[in-house]
Parts: sequence; structure tokens; C-alpha cells
Amino acid sequence: MSNLYSRLAACFPNDTKPFAHLSDGRVVTYGDLEIETARYANALTKLGVAIGDRVAVQAEKSIELLILYLACVRAGAVFLPLNPAYTAGELDYFMRDAEPALFVCDPASQTRIETLAAAAGIARVETLDASGGGSLPAIAASQPALFETVERDDDDLAAILYTSGTTGRSKGAMLSHDNLASNAFTLKEYWRFTGDDVLLHALPIFHTHGLFVATNIMLAAGGSMRFLAKFDAEAVLRELPHATVMMGVPTFYIRLLGEPRFTRDLVGHIRLFVSGSAPLSADIHREFAGRTGHAILERYGMTETNMNTSNPYDGDRRAGTVGFPLPGVSIRTVDPENHAPLAQGEVGMIAIAGPNVFKGYWRMPEKTAAEFHDGHFLSGDLGLIDDRGYVSIVGRAKDLIISGGYNVYPAEVETALDELEEIHESAVIGVPHPDLGEGVVAVVVPRETGFADSGRVKALLADSLARFKQPRRIVFVDALPKNAMGKVQKTVLRADYGDSFTG
Repeated sequence: MSNLYSRLAACFPNDTKPFAHLSDGRVVTYGDLEIETARYANALTKLGVAIGDRVAVQAEKSIELLILYLACVRAGAVFLPLNPAYTAGELDYFMRDAEPALFVCDPASQTRIETLAAAAGIARVETLDASGGGSLPAIAASQPALFETVERDDDDLAAILYTSGTTGRSKGAMLSHDNLASNAFTLKEYWRFTGDDVLLHALPIFHTHGLFVATNIMLAAGGSMRFLAKFDAEAVLRELPHATVMMGVPTFYIRLLGEPRFTRDLVGHIRLFVSGSAPLSADIHREFAGRTGHAILERYGMTETNMNTSNPYDGDRRAGTVGFPLPGVSIRTVDPENHAPLAQGEVGMIAIAGPNVFKGYWRMPEKTAAEFHDGHFLSGDLGLIDDRGYVSIVGRAKDLIISGGYNVYPAEVETALDELEEIHESAVIGVPHPDLGEGVVAVVVPRETGFADSGRVKALLADSLARFKQPRRIVFVDALPKNAMGKVQKTVLRADYGDSFTG
């Protein structure tokens, strides 16, 4: 029973050991990390952030943003990262729902954010930019370098991550100190991380994969990172010779395979490649192995649960599967309607239990209760467990689209489309995309016969939807296919338009 930061800090190596090598040549040591998280924790206290308060952040990736996350945990606050692509309308909802005590944004967005924050009753707005500048770092720089980490119980909240729902209303997944600690230490052991490892970190840090999986594992192992602001093939090729591990989404590996310089010789020293956040196709798995000699280790996780399963470190990493349940995690398949457990090999909804599973949805007790059955979280994903115990994901009951590793829920996009005066009705589907895994396709019925200006529709969506949610193709039709109950038959649409990006 202790603060997540205390559990991670107990594993820190000597103060001079590098924690992060930055693109500008700077090196942040573990000693620096301890001092800077103390300064930021003191800054949060000075700004009036109390234990249990939410600190919402919409800022570009930087080592200072990572330090702010750890400082929030140290101070007993609740870290709430937000995708920099979110629009004003989306931010307004998050502000009013989470009621953060402090909102941290990029200086370029300060005026806009302050207007939204004032309307939502948020008292403080500070800034942090991609190079580590801004008002918050300036405040932190003047604070003491010592801070007594606040004691927290296992079930106390460490973070809230918002995840969209099929109704379009985002839900705040509440993650405790023990949720994050248990997963970090389990994965450290399962994937054989040690202090000798160097992780190539090119993931964003506003969601589970880059923030909790990558960062917390490295802290638990006392290892180092080559810390990139984003995925850039040139930068990754330059940094790979200095790394022992890379974590990525399938899009990263697809793009690397398009680079002639990505060869077996370049990555012969790499210990492990991990893929997640979206399904990795069997073709890419095989092509990667043929090119590099490495079998990518695919795993399965969710915002609400952190990581649930993993292909083995030793043993057969089977393409098209996400491996075995992690130690301490229970996975079962259940009937999607009555939630009764199903026999091995039967396709059903994946249900998950374990110390990794979140505490529920922020201020949504009824939704939380509906998502749990017999102590297991109902994932909404459809899958099966084969006779060797490997878990495979075969579909998504909630029509989730994963494009470039980002979750896109059709209902949210459909709502934005239907609000346009040019659109009478819409249906949104995800179809195979050679680079992103899945691409968003909107099939729409125009209000006026003959209207087919996809450029105008895309332009109108620009202010209401983050870029990754916006349709990459818009198809205009006279009517949507529906069944006798009036429900749109998306299987028909997928059959008709499934080759939108590959045909």
C-alpha cells in the first residue's frame, strides 16, 4: 500500500544513470527526475492543487510533461492527459465533467483555453510548451528540490483517461495507484526488462501505451529511454542502434518496412519489438519477421484495464493472436447478451478481472455497474481462447474503429455529420487501410439530391472533430441499407466499401 511514485522510485538506480536521452542532446538523469518531480509537485501545491484534485493537461509531448505526470502522482493529485488534437467543443465537455483544479496547455492555446476554463469554472490555467517552456516550468524552477511524496492507498486515483463511448459521450476511466503499479511490475517481469534496457520511445503520452506501459515499465526496471517527440522514420532509424527495445503501434512498423534502410543488420541487436493499440495483421507480422528476424510481440490492452494479455517472451508469438492472460489477470469469454461463461474455443465477449482493471467511470455509477458482471469487466471486444490458451480478438461489439492506434467511435462521427445542414443521415464504418490499419469512411445521404461536395463536408467537420476522427473518404448515396427494424446494416456497407483504401 503506497503511492505509485514511491513504488517506482524504490527501483531507481544511482542518480547519475540516464533516464532519458532527448533529441536536442540533453540527458535527464534519475537524480534530475527526483529533483524536477519534487519542484513540480511543490509548484502544484503552490497553485492550490490538493490531494485528489484533477490536473488536466493538453500539451505537446515533452520530458517536462512526463515530469508533470509523475509530480501529480507524488502530490496525490489525479493526472488527466488530453489529446492535443481535441477541439474546443471536446475540451469544454472534459472541463465541465472532470472539474480540474488546474488546466495546463500550450502557450499558443492559452487565450482560447482561458475562455473555456472561465466558462467551466476552472480557477487556474498555466502553460507548458514542447520545448519545456511556459508558465508552469517557470513556477517549478523557483520551488524547493525536496518534496515528501504523499501517501496514498492502493485504490486511490492516480489518473483519469477519457475514452469515447458508442453513444458519443466520453467516459473518464478511473485508474488507481495499484492499477498502474501492478501492471508495470507484471510487464517488467513478463517482458524481461532490466536496467540495461534502452527503450526507443516514439509514442504519444496522452494515453495508456506511451504514458503508462512504456514509461512506468522503464522506471520500474531502472532503464533508459531514447525520447522522441513523435514517430518520425528518419529519427527512429537514427536512434534504433542505441536502443534495445521498441514499442509501437502497427502503423510504426508498416512505415519502417517501407524504408530500405530498415534491415536485419540495423536491428540485429534489438531485444524486443512490442506492438499494441490496434490489431497487427498477420501479413505485417510475417513480413517484419522475414525482413528483420524478429517476431513482433503483440499484446492486448484497453484504457480501462491497462494490459491484459501478451504473446510470450519465450515461445511462439503467434500472428493474429494477442497471447496469454498476464499473471494475475483472468480472461474469459461470455455470452454478449446474458454474460454466461462460454466454452473454450467459442467466440464471445471478452471479460477481464485482475488488479489492472480500473475502478469505474468518473461520475457514471450506472454505466460502471452495467460494464461489470461477476467481478469481470465486459470489454465489448469479441474474441476466443483456443485450445493452447492463446487469446484472439475477432471483432469489436461496439463498432470501434482503431485508426493509426487511435480509437474512433462511429456514433461520435455520425453525430457530427448529422448536425450539418447538408447531411440528412449518415453511417460511419472502419475499413482496411494500408498505413493506419483502419480508415474512417462516412456513407451519407445528402439533404438535397445531387449534393456531393466531400471537401465542404470535411471542412465543416474540422472544428468539431479531432483530425484522427475525421472521415478520410465520404461516400454519397441515395439511401442507407436498413433492416426491418430500421437499423443501418453496416455489414452491407463494409462489403460495398471495404476496399476504399486498398482496391
